[in-house]
Amino acid sequence: MSTALKAWIGGLVALVLVGLVSGIVVFAKGLVVTGLTDRVPWGLWIALDLSSISLGAGAFILSAIVYLLNLRQFESVARVAVLIGFLGYSSAMLALALDIGRPDRFWHPLVYWNVHSVLWEVTMCVVLYFTVLALELSTVLLESPFFERWAAAPRVAHTLHQFTPVLAVAGLLLSLLHQSSLGATYGVVAARPLWYKPSLPVLFILSAAAGGVSMTTFATLLVSMLQRRWVVGREVINRLAILAGSAMAAYLYLKLWDWAATTYYSNIPAREVGLSLLLQTTPYGETFWWIEVLLGGIVPMIIFLWPRMRENDYMLLLGCALAITGVVMLRWNVTISGLVVPQDWSPGVAFLFPRLSYHPTLPEIGAFLGIIAYALLAFTLAVRYLPVYPMVRETE
Repeated sequence: MSTALKAWIGGLVALVLVGLVSGIVVFAKGLVVTGLTDRVPWGLWIALDLSSISLGAGAFILSAIVYLLNLRQFESVARVAVLIGFLGYSSAMLALALDIGRPDRFWHPLVYWNVHSVLWEVTMCVVLYFTVLALELSTVLLESPFFERWAAAPRVAHTLHQFTPVLAVAGLLLSLLHQSSLGATYGVVAARPLWYKPSLPVLFILSAAAGGVSMTTFATLLVSMLQRRWVVGREVINRLAILAGSAMAAYLYLKLWDWAATTYYSNIPAREVGLSLLLQTTPYGETFWWIEVLLGGIVPMIIFLWPRMRENDYMLLLGCALAITGVVMLRWNVTISGLVVPQDWSPGVAFLFPRLSYHPTLPEIGAFLGIIAYALLAFTLAVRYLPVYPMVRETE
């Protein structure tokens, strides 16, 4: 193990410990140590939750492509997509355990069904899909050198692998359901005009598709650069980029029409007032146009779909990073911006009421960094010790 890798792992372990201490503080004292309030109940952790789930969407997309469409050229990246999906969903569940305030009641949605709640449907789909991801990832674990001493491990792995197409179908359905329902969680709240629209479920699906494939491409390209050898064929990375660019193009098309339909061709008075307040008192306008649309959407789409730029490793890495940033900013803007606009006004006296504020506290930031460090540490160790990339194992 190189000195740089040891330093990287040591730094991540330190951040995980910071997150662990922050989590203990939150569990011991409650949400009073955070910047969350009754009027702004969602913040940094929910933004992390939504972002990590969206960036893990490459798992269901690539599994469906490989096992349902039988496009075997993507099989070499299916495992890493499942790994990223597992880490994304487990990170989201860690964030939610802190955010719900009563982690001892995490099991209530599984027992006390509220079929009229979108959040209940999201919870059930996340739990079930996380189970699917765990089963898919277990085949990778059973094929690792650690289980070579167990004679039954290869047989169990082979049996599980035979059910992979079934798991791919289940994962596709569950992921589509909850990715869209995450958007619907906001889109059905009539009391929040900035959220209330039918396009959010589809926007969340398309952005997750673009972000998830971009995350898989970014990780694969970065691992190849660090190991100074292609862990998958370069043509596979090109095709991943085209897939991400196509998803990004569809997302941008709907996003721009959504903006035009709700703010240019027609508007709801309360939405117009809320947007006006945000534009005057926050950087929402700049983050929407410059980060979400331009840097996080148009630029990576061009990089992904323009062959000359796509074949440049550093440009492709930049395009993936920008696409990931754009997806994260969409989640942040939807979650936080929709909450900081007060509800207790009429349009005629809107600016008599102050804009609500939210500032993450140190325990929130510590837990946030700890969860991210957990995902990075687990990915680093998995790539080093598990057969995540078949070509790596073959050349070692």
